[in-house]
Amino acid sequence: MMRWLLRLSGMGLACALAFVGWMAWFATAGLKLSASPTDFTITPGSSLRAAANQIEAAGLPLSGWQFTLLGRALGKATAIKAGSYQVESGITPLLLLEKLSRGDVTQTDILFVEGWTFRQMREALNAHAHVRHDTAGMEERQILERLGLEGPAEGWFFPDTYLFAKGSSDLDILKRAHRSMKRTLLMAWEVRAPAVPYASPYEALIMASIVEKETGQSADRALIAAVFANRLKRGMVLQTDPTVIYGLGEKFDGNLRKRDLLTDGPFNTYTRPGLPPTPIAMPGLASIQAVMQPARSDMLYFVARGDGSSEFSRTLDEHNRAVAKYQLRKGK
Repeated sequence: MMRWLLRLSGMGLACALAFVGWMAWFATAGLKLSASPTDFTITPGSSLRAAANQIEAAGLPLSGWQFTLLGRALGKATAIKAGSYQVESGITPLLLLEKLSRGDVTQTDILFVEGWTFRQMREALNAHAHVRHDTAGMEERQILERLGLEGPAEGWFFPDTYLFAKGSSDLDILKRAHRSMKRTLLMAWEVRAPAVPYASPYEALIMASIVEKETGQSADRALIAAVFANRLKRGMVLQTDPTVIYGLGEKFDGNLRKRDLLTDGPFNTYTRPGLPPTPIAMPGLASIQAVMQPARSDMLYFVARGDGSSEFSRTLDEHNRAVAKYQLRKGK
């Protein structure tokens, strides 16, 4: 009996050693890929076995059950991270497992430009090949509900370059952009100049969007913010073309006409005093800071010179002369 037990023990040890050897060989053998690099995606909530199946389906010469067994043996069964991955030929199952457990995903980026509208943001997201389009077909109201935000959406997303893992949801990117705008706006609000004529951060955001659209050269930004602040304090209408253009929406054909300036509407700052009801675009950091800390100036008017800069005036007579010099002459 003792001899039989020893023989069984020897066989068991031999099998164990063979298994360990086989695992070591499998774990360290480089994979020969038909295409290098090769991309694949692990969907959220995938188990180790499901992840192995997705890797196999992407064309990697990997035995799913062996890879699953390796992951379980190394305690990685619940450590797999969802996301998009890229691997080169020669990667070993062990290195692949480490890559998945670290969440070493491939990244891409998207740029949201200062002055874009929410519609333009959505167009950029929809056109991005590596974004998961969860908002496709949704109305703005539905998107805001998914984000847990109260509308309207315009202006509430910070323009920046956002890095993200390939296959990320457009909703996640929008959440990040909104958090960034909210954080930026509140930080700027905390250090605002005492005399700025805005009752809330949202009013400042509206004005920042106007300054963003009116600024041709960065050097003029704080002075443009001062002009609009001075006009608000005096009860003057803002008379800014970008708000009218925004109100026209898709009807705007690139040519702003006199009748457009005379037709009343919520975004017509020629016919209505005060701020428009919402932002007209997403302002960048510089425009937000300019609105919170405008230049110290008594200027009330400005007109574009035609080179991107603006001519500023204190009185209407000075402004009319500037218009004649820079605008009326240009039209001849």
